[in-house]
Amino acid sequence: MALPAIAPYGLPGPGDLPARKVPWHVDPARAAVLVHDLQNYFLGAFPAEGPPLAPALANTARILTHARSLGMPVIYSHQRGGQSAAERGLQLDFWGPGLPEDPAAQAVPAVVAPAGSDTMLLKWKYSAFARTDLDAILDAAGRDQLVIVGVYAHIGVLMTAADAWSRDIQAFVVGDAVADFSAEKHREALRWAAEKCAVVLSTDELLETT
Repeated sequence: MALPAIAPYGLPGPGDLPARKVPWHVDPARAAVLVHDLQNYFLGAFPAEGPPLAPALANTARILTHARSLGMPVIYSHQRGGQSAAERGLQLDFWGPGLPEDPAAQAVPAVVAPAGSDTMLLKWKYSAFARTDLDAILDAAGRDQLVIVGVYAHIGVLMTAADAWSRDIQAFVVGDAVADFSAEKHREALRWAAEKCAVVLSTDELLETT
């Protein structure tokens, strides 16, 4: 199955986000930011201009600037191109061969590009914790909170948030700094996360409260 062509849709506003079920708040001394799979291959499914991608990337850029100014670690998950069938595993059955061996397809857009102090995390499955050392990276940095931005909300973003919960790491999904296959899937992912494993908040809320 190839990635779908994604139709334009508007990102949820603050009034559209699900209510928090737990009283967690992002603490810059405890939190790291995960930029989840913002590679050109995955972003190519979105309209080149306009929502949801353009504003989601703009919000992500604001978050990264803010996080770095506060000394919060920034971690980029990324997938390698040209994976073998063994490396691809069951993702091959669901999504085909994945990223090609093309540096442009594997690259991160300039507006949200990694800085020198950021960590690049090679990722293999939906969750950024699966078959990676993300857990160890957070532990070494003394971090037990994870702020998640990126794509796709109902797949890797949601799986990573749920996996964080399983490891007693507080997850925060930034509802207008993630994007998805459709407005419906975007809303469903945020609702499930807020009900089961994470706090969903807006970019403005994150910047105003940290």
